Amino acid sequence: MKEIGIVNRELSRVLSEQGHGDLLMVVDAGFAIPKGAEVVDISLTENRPMVIDTLQELKKFFSVEKLIFAHETKAISPTLFARISKLFGEEVPVELVSHPQLKELSTKVKAVIRTGDFTAYANVILVSGAGPRWFCEK
Repeated sequence: MKEIGIVNRELSRVLSEQGHGDLLMVVDAGFAIPKGAEVVDISLTENRPMVIDTLQELKKFFSVEKLIFAHETKAISPTLFARISKLFGEEVPVELVSHPQLKELSTKVKAVIRTGDFTAYANVILVSGAGPRWFCEK
């Protein structure tokens, strides 16, 4: 029985199926998830879990090369935007797109993780990357 790391079996499976450049989205409770998208719903109740809490756990086990937010996240929820950006560090670039563009990109993600977060525009796309474990001779 798995007792360490991410123990949610669907979330663990989704993470292990991500490859370099694949898109994974973490969304708030109200995001309009595209019909047919694979969803791992970890929402429990209002604001449980939060997007930031979910990302803190994902970061331990999942390599990210870029974050994609809607401009509205930075404008309307700047504290959350700053916390997520800081969590991943300066070496992970941030791309800002319009909310309609983010919704269009959501149709291309491999999976969506839905949280119970009620923070406005608390949605982010993670672009899977090659982490520090990869050996490069030169």
